[in-house]
Amino acid sequence: MDATSAAGDLHPYWPRDLLIPTYVANNRSMSEILTFLFSVSGVFLLVTWMITSRKVATGRLGTWRRLAVCWFAVCGFIHSVIEGWFSLYYDIIPGDQSFLSQLWKEYSKGDSRYVIADNFTVCMESVTAWLWGPFSFWAVFAFLTNKPYRFVLQLIISLGQLYGAVLYFFTEHRDGYSHSELGHPIYFWFYFVFMNVLWIVIPLLLIVDSWKQLSAAQADTDNTKSAKSKRK
Repeated sequence: MDATSAAGDLHPYWPRDLLIPTYVANNRSMSEILTFLFSVSGVFLLVTWMITSRKVATGRLGTWRRLAVCWFAVCGFIHSVIEGWFSLYYDIIPGDQSFLSQLWKEYSKGDSRYVIADNFTVCMESVTAWLWGPFSFWAVFAFLTNKPYRFVLQLIISLGQLYGAVLYFFTEHRDGYSHSELGHPIYFWFYFVFMNVLWIVIPLLLIVDSWKQLSAAQADTDNTKSAKSKRK
């Protein structure tokens, strides 16, 4: 059942009495929107996977490292383009029929904070778009060119993503999950939970990986310094 906006148009968002004065219904289907999202993400993943098959200064990247680089490439696209669009146009999205605005109106069925320009989502998505987006592409470059700071970048980006995702879920938890149809298989479990929990699970794994890599590097430095001091 749809609710009515202040302008009299029907909207599908929760809570049901939500007022969205400028809302205009999408003219593109859910399948069109999701096909676009996953197709473009798939292209980024596939192209990056092919690029990472080449040798770098230390030899070929392992499967795990190649997957991590692919993750950063997809993150760069999602953060910079999709979340960047929200950051720039959040105030007109409800009534706008541009493709990316319709994507956000579709996603808002799982979290209506995006269609009402909730302060937290605007701030969080702006930080994500303009920091973690460019940093993700930078991380791809750093791993492909074997930069010594690559794991520092991985740690910074992953911590930022994890922090944003935890706040995203926790703020909605404190609101009683009122911005979605709780338990809905697509809007709640797929849009709201699954599509965001990825930014908790994967960054956690990458944080642990960064910890190990940086700790090993520091241990090597300490051992080298210790060996030099013994020669004196």
